[in-house]
Amino acid sequence: MKRIGILTSGGDAPGMNAAIRSAVRCAIHSGLEVKGIMRGYEGLIHNEIIDMNARSVSNILSRGGTILKTARSEEFMTEGGRKKAFETVKKNSLDGLIVIGGNGSFRGAHELWKEFKVPSIGVPGTIDNDVFGSDYTIGAYTAVNTALDAIDKIRDTVTSMERIYVIEVMGREEPFIAIRVGLAGGAEDVLFPYTEYNIDDMCDDITAGRKKGKISWIIIVSEGVANAYDVAEIIKEKTQFSVRPVVLGHIQRGGSPEAFDRILASRLGHDAVQALLNGYRDAMVGIIRDESKITPYEKATTRDKRKVLLDEKLYKLTRILAI
Repeated sequence: MKRIGILTSGGDAPGMNAAIRSAVRCAIHSGLEVKGIMRGYEGLIHNEIIDMNARSVSNILSRGGTILKTARSEEFMTEGGRKKAFETVKKNSLDGLIVIGGNGSFRGAHELWKEFKVPSIGVPGTIDNDVFGSDYTIGAYTAVNTALDAIDKIRDTVTSMERIYVIEVMGREEPFIAIRVGLAGGAEDVLFPYTEYNIDDMCDDITAGRKKGKISWIIIVSEGVANAYDVAEIIKEKTQFSVRPVVLGHIQRGGSPEAFDRILASRLGHDAVQALLNGYRDAMVGIIRDESKITPYEKATTRDKRKVLLDEKLYKLTRILAI
């Protein structure tokens, strides 16, 4: 192996730049040439390739986002699009790819392997922490802290105005952020994916709480479950209390990565390069119980039952502490 390409794909996550930096410098240290692929699979299709060296990644460790940019590629979903991507790999003599992203990115890399035998190693970078094979994904820890900081500020107004606030956080299919900011932020309830919630029971709890002297209420809503505005309107109608919806939105993706994510990204960037050099293909690197692990893409894109059970336990604790 002489030359590798690095791309970031899907939604950006704090710490992706740290992973790029680590992969580039570790690859160079191991005697490899490195090419950067701009805009993920879309850039791979259209041959948007740049040269990278140790100076290319200077001063990016603390930066959010990704210097390689990212995009969702509809064309890559087609066989013709993937064939174009393969032609770019051949044209640039890339012996392997490092793919930094989440489930969708890894499914794309897996298709490239199945159809054209393009070797790749995935680095899990997604704020949803929804990849099997790593306890944490790059960016998830920072995203929780970003959301929590906003919720702590909102609580000041919640208690001052004696209102109910419904706060929507990211997590279309996974409850990672919602569950953790719910517990850490002292929320009274959390609506999250894969569970059913009863809005009537919630409103009854709010009414009963008011009678006991509970003057404020925060409800966290994961975006994949409901719209904060709709939930707020229903609660207002049923309780006749003052309710305000807040959507935190994309601030959860941005910002400087926390130390945890910088360290995680640096470790995984190194491990991805070593995995390619050691002959691994069609797999993802991760860290479980502080040990490096390699998981095939097919398994990495399945749900992690351990994380599901932990989410359920944390939610139960949130409800107990909300008395």
